[in-house]
Amino acid sequence: MPDSKAAPQVALTRERIVEAAVSLADDRGIGALSMRAVAKEVGVEAMSLYHHLANKEALLDEMVDAVFGEIELPAAGDAWPGAMRTRARSARAALRRHPWAIGLMDSRRSPGRATLRHHDAVLGCLIEGGLSLETAGHAVAMIDAYVYGFVLQELALPFETSEELEELAEEIIGSLPEDEYPYLVGFVRGRVLRPGYAFGDEFAVGLDLVLDGLERAAGTAPADA
Repeated sequence: MPDSKAAPQVALTRERIVEAAVSLADDRGIGALSMRAVAKEVGVEAMSLYHHLANKEALLDEMVDAVFGEIELPAAGDAWPGAMRTRARSARAALRRHPWAIGLMDSRRSPGRATLRHHDAVLGCLIEGGLSLETAGHAVAMIDAYVYGFVLQELALPFETSEELEELAEEIIGSLPEDEYPYLVGFVRGRVLRPGYAFGDEFAVGLDLVLDGLERAAGTAPADA
């Protein structure tokens, strides 16, 4: 006789599969992702996944689409410099939550609706803001390269807390002859070891430089014919 107290089965859906896959990649890295591993996460046999997704590539498309869906997009009428700043900050936060996604964001041959909506909204904000098609292309490439590159560098750092940074910096410069590396030692002591320093604060400064340069380019670039 069936156990009336048994927990009800949760329906297997595409959304549930993608959520489990994203969680698995967040926890264990993209190298741990397989259809079999995802099936185990949702408590089914691997073959059950193929009723919802054709293969692993289709799953990766959906996972990337889910990450794009987390990034804040410009609203109609937003001034492009502020909108791009907000979007860049939101993208950085999403990529820090999902580090595996950085190398996949622009690699998909079958982009999903969130991915397409994202790119359309970004380009729309730039073009409606007066940028030429050429300059809008420059803007997307530069901003994305900056955001992706900064997050990669951030995640690769051998420290997480300010205490760990201070300990590492002291260890490194303590073994260096100051007369041989005067600028490096001076920078660490005068900048890195000062109270309140955080590498992540460099993101906003660099983003401002990128956007300032794009604003200057937008002001001098001829409109497309």
